[in-house]
Amino acid sequence: MTHKIYFLTLSILFSIEFLVLSVSPHDRSDWMLENVLVLFFVVIMVLSYKKFPLSRISYSLIFIFMILHEIGAHYTYANVPYDSFLSAYFNFNLNEYMGWSRNHFDRLVHFIYGLLLAYPIRELYCRIADAKGFWSYFFPLELTMATSMMFELFEWGAAELFGGDLGIAYLGTQGDVWDAHKDMALASLGAFIAMSLTLYINIRIQKGFNEEWKLSLSIKNNNPLGEDEIRRLKNEIRNNDSKI
Repeated sequence: MTHKIYFLTLSILFSIEFLVLSVSPHDRSDWMLENVLVLFFVVIMVLSYKKFPLSRISYSLIFIFMILHEIGAHYTYANVPYDSFLSAYFNFNLNEYMGWSRNHFDRLVHFIYGLLLAYPIRELYCRIADAKGFWSYFFPLELTMATSMMFELFEWGAAELFGGDLGIAYLGTQGDVWDAHKDMALASLGAFIAMSLTLYINIRIQKGFNEEWKLSLSIKNNNPLGEDEIRRLKNEIRNNDSKI
């Protein structure tokens, strides 16, 4: 299967799921709000494919995350009936077994966000920012954590803006005052695991790994920045002006 056909296949499968789950969602307003960022992201993915295609691994990881997100958007995250599904098909109640009193589907997706999307983020860093060695693992972890925090702020802003039942449904705290903190922690944990696995694989198979790692941590510029750099730039401008 060619790269283009693989991307097209995942796109069609996601489109089918999106259309199916768009029918009679639990809360139409919440479903629309949950999909604002999804539609924006899909447009970027489609427009960037020709000039900047990602790897099949990255597309697969993004696809799995978006599939799970659409399930949460259809039922609202606090009402995804995973226990009903497990009880009906496997005669097993997860919440009862774990002693949980809340619906934890949102916790799962936040963890999956870090676990699955840290690698595509790393691909962007390596291919655009030319990140190498230590920084090619640290920056993806850091950005995943930062975007998780930004999403929590987005949720807060949307809840404040819309208020009422829609704000509560979208925020999905289920009465937990530490909900945002736990969500960010789980996303961070997922990203840490993903980067740790990537690091382990590259240690085993990447030629010259140790040299690249050491080089990435070496000092590239011995000169201080800040006021010293400002002074240097001003002197450079002054010298250029004097030559004119």
